[in-house]
Amino acid sequence: MPDYVEPFFGSGAVLLGRPHRPKIETINDLDGFVANAWRAIRSDPDTAAKWADNPVNECDLHARHIWLVGKRETLSARLEADPEYFDPKIAGWWLWGIACWIGGGFCSGSGPWGVVEEDGIKVLGKRDAGQGVKRQLPNLGDAGRGVNRQRPLGEWFGALADRLERVRVCCGGWERICGPSVTTKLGVTGVFFDPPYSDEAGRDMDIYSTDSGTVAHDVRRWCIEHQDDPKLRIALCGYEGEHDLPGWDCVAWKAHGGYGSQGDVRGRANATRERIWFSPHCLDPKRRLF
Repeated sequence: MPDYVEPFFGSGAVLLGRPHRPKIETINDLDGFVANAWRAIRSDPDTAAKWADNPVNECDLHARHIWLVGKRETLSARLEADPEYFDPKIAGWWLWGIACWIGGGFCSGSGPWGVVEEDGIKVLGKRDAGQGVKRQLPNLGDAGRGVNRQRPLGEWFGALADRLERVRVCCGGWERICGPSVTTKLGVTGVFFDPPYSDEAGRDMDIYSTDSGTVAHDVRRWCIEHQDDPKLRIALCGYEGEHDLPGWDCVAWKAHGGYGSQGDVRGRANATRERIWFSPHCLDPKRRLF
């Protein structure tokens, strides 16, 4: 498959975990965090690594998350205005944060928690309005070390830069990289969708709720409209019963770590509900996936 497209890049786990590279890879990040991290890793990997070097710490996770969300509105504009601009601190803290975070939604800006003042002192509290973050435990379901430290971070960042060297990074709405010029005109294309969970997903834990649930409906409509194209092999992630896609293969899977391994009854139930729907032109997804 010569072409791979990932409209909701997130932490990049799927692309980075691929066993082989297609000829062309295109990813999308709405807020500029991916583009900034790539520039920082390419131009100043040692400084970005310094900011990413931190133990797993719940207080740091909340404080840095809020700080990063506060940078979202201006980051993309600065990246687009100056081809040499990057912020290694934002890059390092973002990379550390997604390594500690459970599930999606890191830096999405949807959540009730933010900085409030009590008796003139800034504290973490719930706000009535405005963008905030979700409050949650860091990932404790595995070794829990955050960014991997088996070898110096500079070496890891160098390897990451090599892997991303030919990846095309877009910054905007997901639809912009789903047209024929990015997909089928280049040949057979794999499209991996992992949008925010819809309002029909029935997430049992508030930590996964999102104000962007309608995006999943739009993605599903796109999938249905393009399911018969023999040049498209589409994968759509969601929850059991979230998407009704007749003729698609639905594969159940269970996430390692995360809330599903932390002793919460609802969390364990959620972990068994993860699904990936594969379009009719995908090749034996059950055998190839597992």
